[in-house]
Amino acid sequence: MPQQNLVTARIIFVTCPGETAKKLARGLIEKKLAASVNIIHGLTSLYWWDAKIEEATEQMLLIKTEEKHVQELIEYVEKNHVYQVPGVISIKIDEGSTKYLDWIKESTEA
Repeated sequence: MPQQNLVTARIIFVTCPGETAKKLARGLIEKKLAASVNIIHGLTSLYWWDAKIEEATEQMLLIKTEEKHVQELIEYVEKNHVYQVPGVISIKIDEGSTKYLDWIKESTEA
């Protein structure tokens, strides 16, 4: 049975208002907590807050990182985000381009 490479890469999704998106993205890259951050503009979000439905125009950060950085990345976002409760979700990557996954790993080494 062939041995599979263990994939330790993650995708983190973070929603934020426009003025916060680049600040968070740049900080995550500078601290080597992320290899890459895509900023997806023009999301309309509807959510419960203070017992009512709110609507906001937001940006989505699509962050590629290594599993070992997830907790520190979440802490960084929570500390530097303008929201009281930032939306931060982590998803495991189970497959992908070996070259790209290697690049994520190399780009987040201190």
